[in-house]
Amino acid sequence: MKRVLVANRGEIAVRIIRAVHDLGLEAVSVYSEADRQAPHVRMADAAVLIGAPPAGRSYLDIDAIIEAARTSAADGVHPGYGFLAERADFATAVEDACLRYVGPTPEQIALMGDKARARGVADDVGVATIPGSDGAVADADEAAAVAAEIGYPVALKAAGGGGGRGIRIVHDEATLYDQYKTASREASGAFNDGRIYVERLIADARHVEVQVLGDGKRTIHLHERECSLQRRRQKVLEETPAPRLAEATRVGIHEASIALCDRIGYRSAGTVEFLVDATSGDFFFIEMNTRIQVEHPITEAITGVDIIAQQLRIAAGEPLGLRQSDITPRGCAIELRINAEDPDNDFMPSPGPLTRVVLPAGPWVRVDTWMEAGGEVTPFYDSLLGKVIVWAPDRDIALARARRALDELDVEGVKTTKAMLVTLLAQEWFATAEFNTGTLERWLEETANGRAGA
Repeated sequence: MKRVLVANRGEIAVRIIRAVHDLGLEAVSVYSEADRQAPHVRMADAAVLIGAPPAGRSYLDIDAIIEAARTSAADGVHPGYGFLAERADFATAVEDACLRYVGPTPEQIALMGDKARARGVADDVGVATIPGSDGAVADADEAAAVAAEIGYPVALKAAGGGGGRGIRIVHDEATLYDQYKTASREASGAFNDGRIYVERLIADARHVEVQVLGDGKRTIHLHERECSLQRRRQKVLEETPAPRLAEATRVGIHEASIALCDRIGYRSAGTVEFLVDATSGDFFFIEMNTRIQVEHPITEAITGVDIIAQQLRIAAGEPLGLRQSDITPRGCAIELRINAEDPDNDFMPSPGPLTRVVLPAGPWVRVDTWMEAGGEVTPFYDSLLGKVIVWAPDRDIALARARRALDELDVEGVKTTKAMLVTLLAQEWFATAEFNTGTLERWLEETANGRAGA
């Protein structure tokens, strides 16, 4: 490859363009009419307008992106995350246009993007999955029958996609039918696939994921990330290594991830996700994300591996240049997601102009962002402004550095989640890593109730 089209926007487009340039390649950006002045447009060697502001008429328009690649003489396409990143039909369209797709094969995207089929792969290689339905259920009656067999509470989950959408927690049969309709409707809207499967709900679970790299013949892991702090199943803060994780569990999820990826001959970067029982340490495969993750920088911080550069090299046909013995993690890294949302108003999006932006700096502080003074937060896309990433030799110093970095961050013109993150970092339960996937939402609810009663 010599010229790579980045089929995305925002901070991930900026990140990919930098990796492309670091490898001595040229970058092509695509943009909607709302993003004419965006940094990713200026940073690229060429830029192509692909449509109107709504994502369905621009960043989700496969034909427009393929045509942009042709007219700009690109020979590779990187999808980033979100938008078309886990669409097998997009990967197929890229390859049919004789372009290199910077990601897994279309078949791997389709296989692992279908949670029910992905569970089957895990079962084949002996990786534990959460008790539940054997694939997608036919209807709400079958979901109720499965729930009665495995026991409540259960989770109804979209079979055709992830990212926290199309999931409903059900505690009894009386509410299952209405929740099934809601989950199926949401899954259909998000993934054009209303199929649902049923899993037993693991109480007090932790969400731990493993970063992998494969070239189709060999897979390595880049260790794990702790992703339990979530609001409405969207991650707020991530760290690596996962704190207070039993060593046997840590080794187990690493080995399970390699076995699963080797089974399908996985190509490119990916993330294998697990729920870990906080009491027993037992772990269960839940899904695989066949793309770069928002939180990939913390893995880069502890391993020194440029994951996106590795994606580009693999897509260009190079064999994986790293062996497992080359990966020696050092220290601790934390990522803080900065969103244009108002925590005091149920996290409502906060579009508008950015009148002032001061980014943190100093030793071992990294900021992946598109933010700049004069920029515009539009109402059309995800509210992520950027990520503050810190590294330190140990977790205590990393926490102190994260607090310092947030103190230096100054964004004016829109509401952001900075103040909420500052308060979160001061909590004793966070300092001692005594949390699970439900902790953050309970804390936010208690905090909101406290404000209401003040």
